[in-house]
Amino acid sequence: MENKNLTENISLDDNLDIIKIRKEKLVELQLNNNDPFEINKYEITHFTSDVINNFEKFSDDDIISLAGRIMFRRDMGKTSFLDLHDSKGKIQIYVKQDELKEEYENFKRFDIGDIIGVKGFVFRTKKGEISIKVKSIILLSKSLLPLPEKYHGLKDTDLRYRQRYLDLIMNNDVKDTFIKRSKIIKEIRSFLDDRGFLEVETSILQTVYGGAAAKPFITHHNSLNIDMFLRISPELHLKRLIVGGLHKVYEMGRVFRNEGISIRHNPEFTILELYQAFSDYNDMMNLTEDLFKFVATQVLGSTIVEYNGVTLDFGKPFDRVSMVDLVIKYSDTDFNKIQTVDDARVEAKKHNIMFEEHHLKGDILSLFFEKYVEHNLINPTFVIHHPIEISPLAKKIPSNQGYTQRFELFIIGREYANAYSELNDPIDQKQRFLRQAKLKDFGDETATMMDEDFITALEYGMPPTGGLGIGIDRLVMLITNSLSIRDVLLFPTMKPK
Repeated sequence: MENKNLTENISLDDNLDIIKIRKEKLVELQLNNNDPFEINKYEITHFTSDVINNFEKFSDDDIISLAGRIMFRRDMGKTSFLDLHDSKGKIQIYVKQDELKEEYENFKRFDIGDIIGVKGFVFRTKKGEISIKVKSIILLSKSLLPLPEKYHGLKDTDLRYRQRYLDLIMNNDVKDTFIKRSKIIKEIRSFLDDRGFLEVETSILQTVYGGAAAKPFITHHNSLNIDMFLRISPELHLKRLIVGGLHKVYEMGRVFRNEGISIRHNPEFTILELYQAFSDYNDMMNLTEDLFKFVATQVLGSTIVEYNGVTLDFGKPFDRVSMVDLVIKYSDTDFNKIQTVDDARVEAKKHNIMFEEHHLKGDILSLFFEKYVEHNLINPTFVIHHPIEISPLAKKIPSNQGYTQRFELFIIGREYANAYSELNDPIDQKQRFLRQAKLKDFGDETATMMDEDFITALEYGMPPTGGLGIGIDRLVMLITNSLSIRDVLLFPTMKPK
């Protein structure tokens, strides 16, 4: 009795022998005019989940057709049992030599990992398992390499990320994560489309980058003979559209930041940015709450989200607290009482907070927030009223000119959204761009560039506008309970071997 499964221990030499044998089987099939690679298509009538979920609807006379990959094989004399996996699940395949007749010689050359097509009847075995009794079977693609052994629960994450196709073949949880990712993006679009937002596409290659504090990737356009940048944000182009009269727009797409790699950061990632004329940051907070609640409900069936042992409820109102008040709460340092940058620097030294020569009071407040506050914000919290020094594109608070109408959403100690009442004063905006230019002189590679054309657009008049940015990958991590951003990116950035 031959028993083939995924739990055998195979050495490197054994692996080489298996590859040789598989190639020999392919040659034998080709010599018998059964080359699987000459087959162009195969008609299927059902997926595995269709059969499992609708078993009672099939009669004894219904012949159905499925296709998928062999993931398990057990031969018992003149009968064999296979596990067939397709994109919707798996099902047992029952093969009898008497039924296949001349096809059986080809069937003997099938291996685990091969992609096959089967036609047969649906039935339930004596053990109660829904199965397909095969009337016809065909090899559609030969797997020349054996699938990894003991792959379930594989700890070699480097291999999983580099060879995502193997990860998807062997790990159903991974496949489910990326199916949920697709659904999350679909539901976000549905949410915004239903509220009258227009989806647009803006330039990825830009001559002036902006909209975020980040170091760009630089490339060169040969025909124009100019250096260009991969966008770090679509913000400034989307706000040009607001000026042009498209008053509710959004874009979901890739942005690129030439920075570090960690469990939270990848050099390219997906961002959602939206802008709504005649609204402000309070409207963006309300929209963000509604969006997170909607997505969780549509994808998980509930507003309850479990993440790394923590239970979150997106159905409850999110907290709204100023950055200054949070710093007071967690560090006992009151920036309302700190009047000058020198006083802020003294306070920073007391708390062993490192700052740079060009940092002003607001920059240092932000450093306090990063050290003392971020990791404490577990439940959804809108951190509002950021200092003007770190918010070059946000409107000031009229009654408190050192702070802006801006918020960031924090959950589980991480930022998930960033939004403001957009600055539409071209004179003020130009002054802030000039300050950013000075930061570049201090060596700050993340400072925003001067965008003269954007200033010109503002000079034609941009209505009061609320803007919002959400990191899609982090949202997917949250909804799917994934601890690393690489677990929600099909092909994360990796250093070549």
